[in-house]
Amino acid sequence: MYTAHPDRYAEMPYRRTGRSGLKLPALSLGLWHNFGPDRPVETQRAILRRAFDLGVTHFDLANNYGPPPGSAESALGEALKADFAPYRDELVISTKAGYLMWPGPYGEWGSRKSLLSSLDQSLSRMGLEYVDVFYSHRPDPKTPLEETMGALHTAVQQGKALYVGVSNYSPEQTREAARILAELGTPLLIHQPRYSMLDRRPETGGLLDALDELEVGSIAYSPLEQGLLTGRYLNGIPEDSRAASDSPFLNSDAVTEELVGKLRGLNEIAGSRGQSLAQLALAWVLRQGRVTSALVGASSPRQLEDSVAAIGNLDFDADELARIDKIVQG
Repeated sequence: MYTAHPDRYAEMPYRRTGRSGLKLPALSLGLWHNFGPDRPVETQRAILRRAFDLGVTHFDLANNYGPPPGSAESALGEALKADFAPYRDELVISTKAGYLMWPGPYGEWGSRKSLLSSLDQSLSRMGLEYVDVFYSHRPDPKTPLEETMGALHTAVQQGKALYVGVSNYSPEQTREAARILAELGTPLLIHQPRYSMLDRRPETGGLLDALDELEVGSIAYSPLEQGLLTGRYLNGIPEDSRAASDSPFLNSDAVTEELVGKLRGLNEIAGSRGQSLAQLALAWVLRQGRVTSALVGASSPRQLEDSVAAIGNLDFDADELARIDKIVQG
């Protein structure tokens, strides 16, 4: 029988999400890749237990996480029943809908039917009455935004979600989504963009500025850039790495000599700060408090512990930031 660590809230910083009352841990656990049937159940549960013991109270999912789609939510459902039933009110559990989940015209995108049907399926897989946050996973170019946001509002009205968010929306789409939701009476809580030292589009494209103006929170996914910022690629492409596999998210062509040179330069800065490259990357995303939380994945409790150790040094001086910019931007 699992008993949570009594000091689980001692170290982890919690940040208010936009202008809401909800606080998220600086690091949240994403269940994107490592919670399918190809991973040992005990390893999955050990990761979740260790996360909670370290103050990581937010578990982030989507309907299609696994693989196969749905399996991550099913795995979390089993873990909730076995380990976390007494702690449900201490957890923030989020899920999303929008990418392909089942065959036919209603298995993806942003129609009212697709989103609300998907949420019902997600709740069934996880054995929950509600999720804390329900996201539109991507904008639907062929469905009116009023319909998509109306479906999120309905989820809250039905008691199936406490808050709502969007992911992969442009600054303009985010502003319009926030306007529609405000008129409906369900504020936009959070945006989940891809953001890392190597992918700065939320900065350069104005998304972070829009979120500041709207007082909406943010949670960054892929802050380690699909593993490129973990230190695994400092000497090229390991045989057992994602870039060496048939992953659609990272291929060997991306790992150029120029990139490896940049990673080595960033690793030197990390070493001067007493951090691993991964810890530097996470700290960088969380700098200045503009990002509410950063999503990390984990294939083992030890890997999770290494990521969480990033909270020990989240401050940067001007010289460090300038050096990082010079390396990344060439």
